Amino acid sequence: MRWWLVVASLWLLVVLNTPDTQARGRPRNHDGRREKRKRDGQGHGQGREGRSRPLKIRLVPGPNISVNPAENQRNVGSYRTLREQPSSYNVIPVPNDPSEAITPLTQEEIQRILWREEEEHREEEERLRKKDEARRKRRKQRKEQEEMQRRIVEKKRREEEEALRLQIEKEEEEWRRKIEEEEERRQQEEERMREEEEERRQKEREAREKERELEKEQEQQEKEEEEEVWLRGDVFQMLPKEPEVAEKTDFQPAPIPTPPAASEEELREVDIGVEEEEEDEEVIEGNRGGLPPGCDISDVIVTCENAKLTHFPPLSIPELKSLSLEGNSISSIPAGAFNGIPNLEWINLKKNKLTSAGIDAKAFKDLKMLRRLYLDGNLLETVPSDLPPTLQELKISENNLRRIDENSFRDLSSLVILEMEGNVLSEGNIDPLAFAPLTQLSYLRLGRNHFRTVPQGLPKSLLELYLENNVIEEISETVFNRTSNLNVVSLRHNKLDETRIAPLAWFNHRNLESIDLSHNELYLVPSFLPKSLVHLVLVGNNIERIPGYVFAHMDPGLEYLYLSYNKLDGEGIEPESFFGAYHSMVEMCLDHNQLVNVPAGINEMTNLHFLRLDHNKIRSIPDEGICDPDHSGEHTLVALRLENNYINPREISPTAFSCVRSSSSVVLKPQKTK
Repeated sequence: MRWWLVVASLWLLVVLNTPDTQARGRPRNHDGRREKRKRDGQGHGQGREGRSRPLKIRLVPGPNISVNPAENQRNVGSYRTLREQPSSYNVIPVPNDPSEAITPLTQEEIQRILWREEEEHREEEERLRKKDEARRKRRKQRKEQEEMQRRIVEKKRREEEEALRLQIEKEEEEWRRKIEEEEERRQQEEERMREEEEERRQKEREAREKERELEKEQEQQEKEEEEEVWLRGDVFQMLPKEPEVAEKTDFQPAPIPTPPAASEEELREVDIGVEEEEEDEEVIEGNRGGLPPGCDISDVIVTCENAKLTHFPPLSIPELKSLSLEGNSISSIPAGAFNGIPNLEWINLKKNKLTSAGIDAKAFKDLKMLRRLYLDGNLLETVPSDLPPTLQELKISENNLRRIDENSFRDLSSLVILEMEGNVLSEGNIDPLAFAPLTQLSYLRLGRNHFRTVPQGLPKSLLELYLENNVIEEISETVFNRTSNLNVVSLRHNKLDETRIAPLAWFNHRNLESIDLSHNELYLVPSFLPKSLVHLVLVGNNIERIPGYVFAHMDPGLEYLYLSYNKLDGEGIEPESFFGAYHSMVEMCLDHNQLVNVPAGINEMTNLHFLRLDHNKIRSIPDEGICDPDHSGEHTLVALRLENNYINPREISPTAFSCVRSSSSVVLKPQKTK
C-alpha cells in the first residue's frame, strides 16, 4: 500500500513539473510567465497572502525514465497523461539557500504542495477568466452605449429631417395654392376682359355698320345717278357705265390726304386703345351710378345707343371718361346734367332731337377735361354756348345751323377739328370774325351748305379746307391771303369756272399741295395754280384743252393729274401742255375723253408709273408714242390702260411698250369695233 502511495506521489510531481520541462524548449514564454507572476506579486518566496514561499523541489528521473528531453516532452503532455502514466521520478527538495541541508519531504507535504499549486493554477485561471469577462462586459457596455447614442442621434436626425420635409411640403403646398389662385384670378380676369372686348367690338361693328348704311344712303341721295370713280394710288376701280353719263361722276383721288382722327371710328379706336393701356383704371360693376336700362358700362365707357331715352340720364359716375347717347330722343340737356360725371373727355350725342333752346347755356361749362363733342344729326340752329376751352374736336353736321356769330367759338383756342357739314350756312350768315378765336384749327369741313363764295376770316392755322357740294361760283383774290399754311383744298361739286378763279388767289402759296376741282364747270385747266401743287383733280368737268406751259411754274412739279371724264380731243393737248412735269409726273388719268391719238409729251415722262388712256377714240400706238426708244434708264411704267378704244392689237409694234416693266401690265382688251 505504501508502495502505491509513493508511486502516486511521484506521478503528481511529474505532472506538476511537466510545464518546466516543456519550458526549456520555450525560454521566452517562460520568462514572460515569470515576469507576469512577479507583477502579480507571486513567486516561490512569497505567497499572495504573505505566506512563506513553498519549498522548491526537483524531480530526478528514476531508472525507468529516459534521459532524452525530447522523448520526455512527448510523453508528458497533460495532467491526465501524467496521472495515467506510472512515474519513476524521485522527489528531491531544493532549498532556497544552497547552504541549507536538503530535507526529504513526506508524502503529505508533497500532496499539499501539489494541491496548493493546483489551487493557485485554478485561481489564476479563474482570475483571468473574470478579467476577460469584465473586459468583454465593458466592451459590450461601451458598444451598447455607442449604439444607444448612435440611435439617439439617428432618431434626432430623422425627426429633424421629417420636420424639415413637412415644412418644405407645407411651403410647397402653400406656394402651389397661391400660384393656382393667381392663375385662376388671371384667367378669370382675361376671360372677363375678352368678353368685354368682344362685346365692345360687337357694338362698334354694329355702330360702324349703321354709320356705313347711313353714309351710303346719304351718298346715294346726293349723287343720284352719278357714276363713282375711285383712285387709290396704283389701284384702279372703275364702275362699268356708259361714257355719255360719265360727266356726272363723283371722283375721290387717294393722293388727297384726309385729316387724322377726322372719322369717329378712328377716334373711338384711339380712345379705347388709350383706356386699355391705363392699368390703374377700375371696372365699375356693382354701382351703376343711376344707369338706365338699355345702357352698358365697361371700364370708364358708358354706351346708351338706341336705348329709347327721352331725357338726359342722371348719372353719378365720377370715373367716367366717355359717354355715348347716340340714336335716342333726347331733346334737352339741363344745367346740372354733367355734375355726376365731371371728368368726361368724349361725349357722343349724335342722332337725337336736341334743340338750341333745349340746351342750357352752362350745360357744358364745368367739363374741364372734355376733348371731343359730337352733336351730328340734331335740330340745333346755333352752336352751344360756353363750351369748355379744352375742346379739341367739335362736330355739328346734319343740323339746322343758320348763324355763326362772333362769339360762337369764344375761348375755343384748343379746337383742332371743326365739322359743320349739312347745314344751311352761307357766307352771309357767318361773321368774318367768327373763326378768329380758333388759333389752333387745322381741319374745317363746311360741305353740303349754301356757300357761293369761300367764307372770309379763315384761321391762319388752317391746313385742310373742305367745301364740297356747295354752290361756289368764284374764288376771290384775298380769300386765302391769311391761310399760308393751307395744304389741302376740296371744292368738288360746285359751280366754278376757270375765269372766276382770281389769278393770285393761291398762286404764291408754298404749302398748298392738293386741290380738288372735280365736277365743276371748267372748260380749261386753270392757270395760275399754286407753285407747290402736287395733286390736281379735275374729273367730271367740261375741259377741252390743256394750255401750254400751264404746269411749267410748279416746283418740285406736278405728280398726280386726274382729267378723267372730260372732253379732251386730239386738238386739245399741245406739245407744251405737260412742260414742267416731264420728270415729276407719277400718275396721269386721261380716260373717258375723246382723244384720237396718244398725247404728245407722254414719252418724255421719265418717272411715270400709271397711265390711263382707256375709253377714248385712239386708233393706233406709234413706236415712240408712249416709250422713248433713246431712254436708257430704268423702266418705270407699271400699268397702262388702253381698253375700249379702236386699236388693232396686231398692228402694234413690239417696241411700242418697251418701257413697260411687264407686258401683263398692259390692258388692251376689249376694243371697240368700227
